[in-house]
Amino acid sequence: MKRIVTMGRGGTGKTTFVALIAKHFIESGITPLLLVDVDPDQNLAEMVGLDLSDEGKYTISELMMETFLEGGGTTVGVPPSERIESRIWEKGLYEGSTFDLIAVGTKFIEGCYCLPDAALKKALENLTKNYEYVLIDSPGGLEHLNRRIMTHVDDIFDVIGPSQKSFKHVERARRIAKEVGIGFNNFYIIAGHRVPTEFEEMVQEQVKQYLGKITYDKEVEDYVFKGKSILELPSSSPAYASARVLLERAGYK
Repeated sequence: MKRIVTMGRGGTGKTTFVALIAKHFIESGITPLLLVDVDPDQNLAEMVGLDLSDEGKYTISELMMETFLEGGGTTVGVPPSERIESRIWEKGLYEGSTFDLIAVGTKFIEGCYCLPDAALKKALENLTKNYEYVLIDSPGGLEHLNRRIMTHVDDIFDVIGPSQKSFKHVERARRIAKEVGIGFNNFYIIAGHRVPTEFEEMVQEQVKQYLGKITYDKEVEDYVFKGKSILELPSSSPAYASARVLLERAGYK
């Protein structure tokens, strides 16, 4: 089992890249997959053609609300993460033929994501051993690194956009991951399709483990706009073809 994390500033295309990775693994027969949506925008499910509410499934934040705020507190002597774990398995985990999916959701109370993230971390400790790959879609920014949903991942893919802030995000993210004790084997850099050629050349010169750029694809934009599943993209899709090349450069077949 390998754990793959995508991260980056908002709007760089990281969620689309996760969906493209999932499409590649599914078409290669590398299943089952576990998709983990840590982004409060909750776009990953839609990207892979899934509506959790239609499937009768809940985000972890919704389950926290139901269990602790509407259900009347916790059981004495039982940590919240343990009390809710069985509910996550029953009501929070979508199980499909080629992939399963779980989402943190939006904050269930004002403040940080401490309780939902703790519940997710506890659930993942038991869930991940059942899958070939665990694909984690992180929120924009760096706050999620401090929450340490996982203490070790295999590969991190940082998708950068056309800005100096996105470029500087790379080194800060690498440094913070080490400071908070997140172990990783590789920290790869990928350019989103909006990154201009001259900026990409600068990245190639200054950043180690730069893999390349995701190709612009009008069809992907249309799929996202219409709410269609990225998994249904034709194999001739330029974005999908470029994602496969990037994965091959990272050692994935």
